[in-house]
Amino acid sequence: MNQKVRKAVFPAGGLGTRFLPATKVIPKEMLALVDKPVIQYGVEEAINSGIEHIIIITGRGKGAMEDHFDHSYELDATLERRGKTELLAVSKGVSSLARISYVRQKEPLGLGHAVLCAKELVGGEPFAVILPDDVIDAEVPCLKQMIDIFDEKGGSVIATATVEGPAISAYGCLAGAMDKQNPRIFNTTGMVEKPKFEEAPSKQAIIGRYILTPRIFALLEETKPGAGGEIQLTDGIRALLKEEKIYGYTFEGKRYDVGDKFGMLEATVEFALKREDFGERFREYLKGLKL
Repeated sequence: MNQKVRKAVFPAGGLGTRFLPATKVIPKEMLALVDKPVIQYGVEEAINSGIEHIIIITGRGKGAMEDHFDHSYELDATLERRGKTELLAVSKGVSSLARISYVRQKEPLGLGHAVLCAKELVGGEPFAVILPDDVIDAEVPCLKQMIDIFDEKGGSVIATATVEGPAISAYGCLAGAMDKQNPRIFNTTGMVEKPKFEEAPSKQAIIGRYILTPRIFALLEETKPGAGGEIQLTDGIRALLKEEKIYGYTFEGKRYDVGDKFGMLEATVEFALKREDFGERFREYLKGLKL
């Protein structure tokens, strides 16, 4: 029987240069998508998928994330004194979302290195990795879908999306073949980082969700740094693939790349339109624009 996936690692030590000057002081993971910071969407996805322990890999200038998920006694006391019960519930809800630990990545040495920083807290059990830049809107949380596949198959699972045409060159891409029993499962034989369109081994692009076995840590420790002195998670997964089965999984839902300015705008509009409190009003506003 497989061990339960109880822990999720959030690499959040990057500099966020694509959103300068906003990210000069504010961590990119704390930029608001409507009225919640980006990282909170991933944390809520993890909790709603049965994750019990969140491990956030931070870096210099990322203290706002710790403050966000902590109790704010002054704010809560002020809201309570003013009778703002609904806002007080929102504030307390954030600080009681999950058990959260933080590990400092002293240098931005790549995604593989960020995951490796969680080794001691993860221990010898399977775990999830969620990249906060990928916000996924799904009826059943994306990570929950992946955990179900892990429980069924027993091997590491990588979230994928089908990408048509030259756009595949912006992604890591899996090689292999679709499973005959379940067309959402991809039996992986290899992976290529940002291939040329004509050289892409499939249309299965890697999205920022992973379930990995603990063997990945030893393999990442053996992985030599690549360009820029960074340890790449993809290299570690390639080594893992030589020892264990790895499955791609085409999740049900829509992914937004909120690490990109256009992706953030797209997500903001679509999430706002779904809001019960002002979605219809916002829809009428958009209809009235002279575009």
